[in-house]
Amino acid sequence: MIVTIDGPAGAGKSSIARQVATAIGFDFLDTGAMYRGITLAAIRADVEWNDSAALIAIARKAEIDFREGLIFLRGEDVSSLVRMPSVTSVVRHIADEPAIREVLTLKQREFAFGRDVVTEGRDQGTEVFPAAECKIFLTASPEERARRRQQQLIETGRHVLIEDILALQNRRDLEDRMRPVGRLRPAPDAVLVQSDGMTPEQVFAKVLSIILERKESLVADLT
Repeated sequence: MIVTIDGPAGAGKSSIARQVATAIGFDFLDTGAMYRGITLAAIRADVEWNDSAALIAIARKAEIDFREGLIFLRGEDVSSLVRMPSVTSVVRHIADEPAIREVLTLKQREFAFGRDVVTEGRDQGTEVFPAAECKIFLTASPEERARRRQQQLIETGRHVLIEDILALQNRRDLEDRMRPVGRLRPAPDAVLVQSDGMTPEQVFAKVLSIILERKESLVADLT
């Protein structure tokens, strides 16, 4: 069974996807970390961001694996490295290249083949796994997502004006909706979860209930 959880930046889809995967014993596919892993590989190879051929070659050759919630690049645990600002600031060069998205779409499908998987991103239910048995689109208002992000930063000792967070977030939302490939949109058959006013525990419970209900329905169809 494949479960896709898509949604905009700051909706909490990564943490929720990881939690529900653990709760139901499914593998977790962090597609964002996959794109970041390719970005890190390109940085290490000192490739120019306008050299599409070289970037595509790196994506094809990259050995990326997920184990116990960690991401490995050629056997090296790079879970922390792929979250560094130096990677975040340039990951768009990888994510916006159609040919690289095609390569990583194939890698994502290979990872999920024959497995029970929870996967998250912005195009998992629409382009990567259009036949997924359970699709969820997790979202929240821009203001709610900005407040959550501000709180996360405060907890790490960083104080950023919510207006600045909201401006950056709105720009990313627009970019994600306008991308030529892999653009942000809910699948027609996705269940919408609007999480404004909900605690993380409530969001987890809601998403988990949707998945379990769908799983029970699939079992019933087979009996």
